[in-house]
Parts: sequence; structure tokens; C-alpha cells
Amino acid sequence: MLTFVGLGLYDEEDITLKGIRAVRAADMVFAEFYTSKMMGTTIERMESLYRKKITVLPRDDIESDPAWLHHATRGDVVLLSGGDPMVSTTHIDLRLRAADLGIKTAIIHGTSIVSAVSGLSGLQNYRFGKSATIPFPYRVRSKTIVSETPYNVIRQNRDNDLHTLLFLDIDPEQGFMTIPQAVGLLGRVDEAGLLDDALGIGIARAGSSDVVVKCARLPDLSAFDFGAPMHILVVPAGLHQMEAEALVRFAGAPG
Repeated sequence: MLTFVGLGLYDEEDITLKGIRAVRAADMVFAEFYTSKMMGTTIERMESLYRKKITVLPRDDIESDPAWLHHATRGDVVLLSGGDPMVSTTHIDLRLRAADLGIKTAIIHGTSIVSAVSGLSGLQNYRFGKSATIPFPYRVRSKTIVSETPYNVIRQNRDNDLHTLLFLDIDPEQGFMTIPQAVGLLGRVDEAGLLDDALGIGIARAGSSDVVVKCARLPDLSAFDFGAPMHILVVPAGLHQMEAEALVRFAGAPG
């Protein structure tokens, strides 16, 4: 049996009671933190609260060669991950691999940044279109490539009057992308200046006691200090009156 358990947004206390029961009953507990990091805790604190040894898996053991799955053919295994497990397509792939091995699976959901963004910003959740990830630039031969995909997704969503949720990259060498970095990368592909007057909403450390939610023109977000990771960015489309009022009151949006 393989059970996917979502840890929620920030620290070891965000897990559900059902999740804790599954962890404590498991024969083996694994975790992956490359799709999302639990910035408010440590493995030691998680092990102390959950009363279970946790083995952290590297990315290759999740995406390329999940040999650890075979433990679930003869015992109860839990895989911990930040947020809600099935928001990540990587975990859907793991569930399919488990099914191919005849392993039964279960999901214990956790709080997701996808829903938390709506609550923190006041934007209506049914008005979000396709989401995208802003990756760090990468090099091909001697050329630096900045992905145009997030910019194109914003344009497509705005054409349909839909908000855009932008996940920010996590890289082993470059660390956690910040909102100012993300805005700068969007600017590098926005040659026509279509986003110069667009609003942006930056959210840092969702789920923590010092969460920051700031709404301003996108270029102005580059100068704002959001503090420690993790960060996420929203580019809204046209605003409903209630959404606009929430952004003014709770995110410091310009009136």
C-alpha cells in the first residue's frame, strides 16, 4: 500500500490528523521536497511530532528510478510532500507506476497553495485560468534562454479575462526564485511592454504567521522586499468589485 500524504503549506503542524495517523501506522515513510519546500520546519521536528523516521528522497528517486516503490508491495509506505500531493504531475506519474506494480494507493490531501492564494488575495478561485512556472534562465551552447511560456500564458488568460497563477522555480544551485526575479524575467520577454501597467500580487510564506501579500503594478513589485521564501506571483485580469476591495484592504493595492 502506498499513501500520498500532503503536508500543507509551511511547517510540521499543517498536516491533517488523518495524515499523522497514516504516518504513524506506516512501515516506512519517505518524503520529497523538490516540488515544494516546507520552509517553516526541519526533518528533525517532523520526526519528533510524527514519531516516525523519515527518509528524504532525491529527485531521481521520484522521477527517474523510484526503486523504493517496491517496499509498498509488501508493506505500508507513506510518501510525504508539501501542499496537496496530486497538484504535482510528478506524483500522478508515481501513482500510475504503483498501479503498474499492483500496489494499492490512497491520498490524504493537504492544504494547497492553489486554494490559499485565493483566500489570501481575495481573488475568486473560479476566475483562474491556466497556471505556469517561471523557470530560471538556462544556457544552450553559448546562449541564455529565458522561457516565454509564462508570458504567453498570462496573455492567453487575460484575453479570456482570467487570472494567472505563476509558480516560481526552485533550483539546487540557484535556490528559490523571488518575486522581483520573476518580474524581471517577465520583463525580459515583454518587448511590447504589455505588462507595464498590469497589476501583480506577490505572496510570500503562505501558511506562516508572517505571510506577506502585496499588490502593486508589476514593475513596482521588483522593488518590494518580500523577505524569505517561498514566493508565488499572481497576475490578475479584470477585477470584480469585491476582488478589488479585498486587494486594497488586505494587499495594499493602489486605490
